[in-house]
Amino acid sequence: MNTYECRYYQRLDGGVVECLLCPHHCRIADGKAGICRSRRNHGGMLVSEVYAKPCALAIDPVEKKPLYHFHPGTTCLSLACTGCNFRCLNCQNHDISQASPSAVDHYALTPAEVVSLCRKHHCPGIAYTYTEPLTYIEYVTDTARLAREAGLWNILVTAGYVCQEPLNDLLPYLDAANVDLKSFSDDIYRRVSGGRLQPVLDTILAMRDAGVWIELTNLVIPGMNDDMDMIHRMCRWLVDNGLADAPLHFSRFFPRYQMQHIPPTPLSTLQSARRMAEEEGIKHVYLGNV
Repeated sequence: MNTYECRYYQRLDGGVVECLLCPHHCRIADGKAGICRSRRNHGGMLVSEVYAKPCALAIDPVEKKPLYHFHPGTTCLSLACTGCNFRCLNCQNHDISQASPSAVDHYALTPAEVVSLCRKHHCPGIAYTYTEPLTYIEYVTDTARLAREAGLWNILVTAGYVCQEPLNDLLPYLDAANVDLKSFSDDIYRRVSGGRLQPVLDTILAMRDAGVWIELTNLVIPGMNDDMDMIHRMCRWLVDNGLADAPLHFSRFFPRYQMQHIPPTPLSTLQSARRMAEEEGIKHVYLGNV
C-alpha cells in the first residue's frame, strides 16, 4: 500500500473522507477509492496510490501533445500514472486511464528522479499526459516545482476537471497546457464523460490569467458534438474571453472503447468546423488525426 497522503480532502463522520481535488467531491468509505480509482481511503486518510509510480514514460515531440506554438521542434519527457476522473466512452488510453493502479505495471520514480531522467535524455521539458494528470496532482506539482528550479518546462495535457485551490497550487509551475474541451454542452459532458462543462471553462480561464500558454483540442464525434451551432458558441466563447490567439485543434474521431459503433468523422465536418472557427476570429486552427 502506497501511503502518500493526499493534500486535498477532509475527514467526515464514520471514517469517511471527502476528496476536494475535483468537482466530483467523492465521499469515500474506508478501503474504497474515488471515481479516479487512484485516490483511496486508507483508515480515514486519503492516499494517492500512484504517487511516484508512473505507468508510462516516453520521449515525444512537443507537437504530439498537441502543442504547435510552444517551442516547436523540441522534445519532452512524457509521463503518466493510472487514473482519470472522467469516464469518457471514447477513451483512447482506457487501458491505463480507466484501470486501477494495482492492475497496471509501473516504474518507481521520485520527482527528483524524473527531473534527472529528463536532463539525462536532453529533453527541455516534462509533459504530464496520456491519462489525467490532475488526479495525481501532488506528484505533478512536486515534480513541476523541481523541474522549474532545474530550468525545465512543464506541460500539462488535461481535461481540466479540477477545483480551483489545487489548480492554483500547480499553476505557478506550468508553462503550457493543452486542454481537451470535449464539447460546449453540459449535457454531452454528463452523458459521454461523466462530468460538467463549467469547471473546465473555469480551468481554462485560470490558466489564461496565470499566463500559461494554452492550446485546445476538440475531438469532433459524429452525431454527438459535431453540431455547427455548438461549435460556433464554443468559438465565440473563446474569442470573447481573450483566447483568439490560443491554437484550436479539431481532431478526427475514430471508433474507440465503448463507441465502436460510431464511424470516423468525415473530413468535410472538420473542414466546416475550421471555417466556422476562423470566421469567429480564432487565429490558429488545425485539423488532427487526418
